[in-house]
Amino acid sequence: MIKIPPYLKKGDTIGITCPAGYMVKEKAQTCIDTLQSWGFQVMVGKTLGSNSANYFSGNDEQRLNELQAMLDDDSINAILCGRGGYGVGRIIDQLDFTRFKKKPKWIIGFSDITVLHCHLNSKIKVASMHAPMAAAFNEGKNEFIQSLHKTMTGKKGKYKCAPHLFNKTGKASGELVGGNLALLANMIGTASDLNTKNKILFIEDVGEYTYSVDRMMYQLKRSRKLEKLAGLIIGGFTDMKDTERPFGKNVYEAIKDILQEYNYPVCFNFPVSHDKENYALKVGVSYELTITNKLVTLSEV
Repeated sequence: MIKIPPYLKKGDTIGITCPAGYMVKEKAQTCIDTLQSWGFQVMVGKTLGSNSANYFSGNDEQRLNELQAMLDDDSINAILCGRGGYGVGRIIDQLDFTRFKKKPKWIIGFSDITVLHCHLNSKIKVASMHAPMAAAFNEGKNEFIQSLHKTMTGKKGKYKCAPHLFNKTGKASGELVGGNLALLANMIGTASDLNTKNKILFIEDVGEYTYSVDRMMYQLKRSRKLEKLAGLIIGGFTDMKDTERPFGKNVYEAIKDILQEYNYPVCFNFPVSHDKENYALKVGVSYELTITNKLVTLSEV
């Protein structure tokens, strides 16, 4: 049974940390200002805008220690990851979730934070939020940023999107799991591996070659992650690349062909992505997915 952390109320504290790639502190200022305007206190970790000279927001020990401290600190009510990139997989096995399990809090982010979402779902049995991170606030207070505010404060999400030619119509209900496709494929066989049976799975990715997405989808298929889903949500695949000798299909065409044998509902082009279109979704919480020829809805139960 997945445990749902307490929702946030005015006066609660949100900690901001960067457990993966480096982020300039100035890029998070709009986020900090917005969170404060919503009535929250903000505790900024040292990894945000750290003095790191390489890709990461501090060395593994620094990132691990700061995330661990925020997990254990009872005065922090939620943890917002500043950015993704790469790095959580280097520290995930050293994190101690003993205190966190007794008093869980929302962990928020996407991209490389998919590692945390998977681990929390499969090992710790605590819900988390796949949602916009600090830099997304620079886009303005759009509906996707507002969805994070609503989700953090306990409002049930109900999202709509236009139909897509490749959709498979139908209705599915189940626990929502997923995140970045590359990370989902990388989690297979690890302690953070997702159980997808009877779940609604969502996937998205950025900056990949089409053949690479095809390969990762076959990895999910061969490991039987696609076999007994309740439903599947294909989000945005942004900034995609093709090889000099063309793959021969675009990314949605490649995914569609891999899914031909399955009969569950499938939605393409749902607004969850590395782009601005990125609704806040609760990983580990029950949703209902309804796909018709006229409309797609994803509603928290």
